[in-house]
Amino acid sequence: MVERRSFTKSVQSSLIAGVLTLIPLIVVWFVLDFIFALLSAAGSPVASGLSMFIEDRIPGAQPMVENPVFRWLIAVAMSLIVIYIVGNIASRMAGKKLIAAFEGLLARIPVVETVYSASKKLVNVLQQSPGDGARVVLVDFPHPGIKAIGLVMRNFTDSATGEQLAAVFVPTTPNPTGGYLCILPARRLVPTSMTMDQAMTMIVSGGAMAPEDFSTAPSQPAWAPASSPGKAALCHDDIGAFVR
Repeated sequence: MVERRSFTKSVQSSLIAGVLTLIPLIVVWFVLDFIFALLSAAGSPVASGLSMFIEDRIPGAQPMVENPVFRWLIAVAMSLIVIYIVGNIASRMAGKKLIAAFEGLLARIPVVETVYSASKKLVNVLQQSPGDGARVVLVDFPHPGIKAIGLVMRNFTDSATGEQLAAVFVPTTPNPTGGYLCILPARRLVPTSMTMDQAMTMIVSGGAMAPEDFSTAPSQPAWAPASSPGKAALCHDDIGAFVR
């Protein structure tokens, strides 16, 4: 009986260890699969045209070019080449002028301009280092006493009270592409010394990987305004519900 229990415990421990070992690999696999699926879809028209060109010039290569794996590789490779070319052009002065002209064209299309402008501003915010306070902060969410990692998107002043407010995005774990947008007084933010990479690593890992000097001790934010009457924070999630 004792040996049987020992064997069962050993099997359970091995299964748990195997699951914990495979989870990071599975997450990486899903991320890479998603990225390569996008690249493949973007490069499919080019891959099809290149395949037809090769078939016309080299009839004996037809079995190879009709292979789905070959077309997938061509699509991904062409997408990566295009991304590299765009990045190379965008880093040059002539490329910046070309992109500015393209953005000016998009600005004339109402719906497209709104989506493009919002997406670009979000990318710029995530790339920039904070100028007037900590970019990665802690907020009381979903209720006081529980701290959540938040990313300060912007600071602004309440037009009615003059109070300094902050728009904070609170990502979800383990998928940080979804989350909550919270509007709350800047004085209620707890600044941290975490970088954006450290914050994202902690969020994706579910807290398993955290900076050694991590602390939730409250301190005065660098942009803290003068004391003002308390105000309930307003948070909006990605499906349209409000949480107070």
